[in-house]
Amino acid sequence: MDMISRQLLQGVNIYLVGMMGAGKTTVGHLLAQRLGYSFLDTDNLITEAAGKSISEIFATEGEAGFRELETNILSEVSSYKKLIIATGGGIVVKPFNWSYLQYGIVVWLDVPVEVLHSRLQGDQTRPLLQNSNPFDKLQKLLEERRAFYASADIHVSISAKDTPEEVTTLVLSEIEKAVKSKVKS
Repeated sequence: MDMISRQLLQGVNIYLVGMMGAGKTTVGHLLAQRLGYSFLDTDNLITEAAGKSISEIFATEGEAGFRELETNILSEVSSYKKLIIATGGGIVVKPFNWSYLQYGIVVWLDVPVEVLHSRLQGDQTRPLLQNSNPFDKLQKLLEERRAFYASADIHVSISAKDTPEEVTTLVLSEIEKAVKSKVKS
């Protein structure tokens, strides 16, 4: 992304949404480097604020408690500029969260369930996957969330062979197109 596009962005935050395992954190770090932005991960901010892991939050306060913390963190980070923000996979399902997301550019990293499953195998840190059939659970979550993800400003389809660098370049070119078309209208 060239300097002109960076100027067109005017410090607007970029929110990465998508399923767990989509690469939001990895791509987020790369985007931040390329744009000269700072990077934040809402899940990391939640664990810091709560002083416990996401699994512990789910165990003690349930998913509803976690989602409330997530909204509080989102409200705080949305008041800043020049941020790339990797969000939790379920942040999009709470309509109120869109009141914050809409002030930035929302990018959906869309990864097939098969790829997500292979990336997340053996990951014990994901409370929603701690069941007998993680593949079915991923598929069910994606079906529940797909319409919410589809509300994103930018939709980037990712395949198993795409490297994080390739995804980052693709995201930047889609952001550039979106920003230029907004400026023209």
